[in-house]
Amino acid sequence: MNYRTLGKTGFNISDISLGTWQLGGKWGAPFDIKDATATLEEAYEQGVNFFDTADGYQDGNSEKAVGAFVKAHPDVHFTTKIGRKEEPLSTEHFNPEHLERYVDESLENMGLEALDLVLLHCPPMSIYYTPETFFTMDKLKKAGKIKNYGVSVERVEEAIKAMDYDISAVEIIFNMFRLRPAKLFFELAKKNNIGILARVPLASGLLTGKFTADTKFGKNDHRTTNRNGELFDKGETFSGVDYMTGVKAAQELKQRLGTDNLAAMALRYILMFDAVSAAIPGASTPDQIERNTVASDLPALKPEQMQIVQDVYDKYIKNPVDYLW
Repeated sequence: MNYRTLGKTGFNISDISLGTWQLGGKWGAPFDIKDATATLEEAYEQGVNFFDTADGYQDGNSEKAVGAFVKAHPDVHFTTKIGRKEEPLSTEHFNPEHLERYVDESLENMGLEALDLVLLHCPPMSIYYTPETFFTMDKLKKAGKIKNYGVSVERVEEAIKAMDYDISAVEIIFNMFRLRPAKLFFELAKKNNIGILARVPLASGLLTGKFTADTKFGKNDHRTTNRNGELFDKGETFSGVDYMTGVKAAQELKQRLGTDNLAAMALRYILMFDAVSAAIPGASTPDQIERNTVASDLPALKPEQMQIVQDVYDKYIKNPVDYLW
């Protein structure tokens, strides 16, 4: 495992870390604390020392599991996200009263005295033009409840606007099917010492190269229920890529890159960009951990391999994905 600095936080984190949206149970499945704990332990054994959670994941159970793990392993770091656990989502959830309550509830959930990094969880664009929201985070930081804060975003423009404030990190979708963040945002983040967490790094599994036209997902899985943005931003599911288009693109990537392990190569691709602090693939069970962490020690992609990714993106994905997020 290799490690990189997470922006202004100063945290030295594993470049392959762990997202916990589906921790302890696949998307839409019941939470299992034994699986969750075993998954966290296996990740730690593989060198993972950074975990991404949110107050709304698994009805708060993800936060509780990560909090207990952090208390038992004080050498690890984490981020949690706030602002989306109550429905329907509105700008009101990012006002001072809500933010202060959410932070207090996350502290209680995790059983900690301070939160390493708190990200505003994909707030509406108008929030980036509401300084009071970010000043509230400054206040919570000064009070010692949080050590750092930042944003998890849907769009590049939101990430750039967020840098007007005293943020430490940005979590953004970046993968072989979502290349636009590397055009401008990455250089701006480096200039401002902003850590970048690459979320949805495998495009909801498309970039494993294992899906086909016949692949079925659970009835409560967002890959079934949110393909057209019925529940939340469409870009969260398959990175906004039409499913069958994504299947074809992934198969071409496997063939042209000459790999049977597209997932590991897709994660290694993300790490080719030094602005990225870590990719945060998810895992619901311990056996899924090593398939991700092996990417940290893979050799760098060759220029011709990087060009193949660009070619496939331009052929299948760029229109309309590049113009929407």
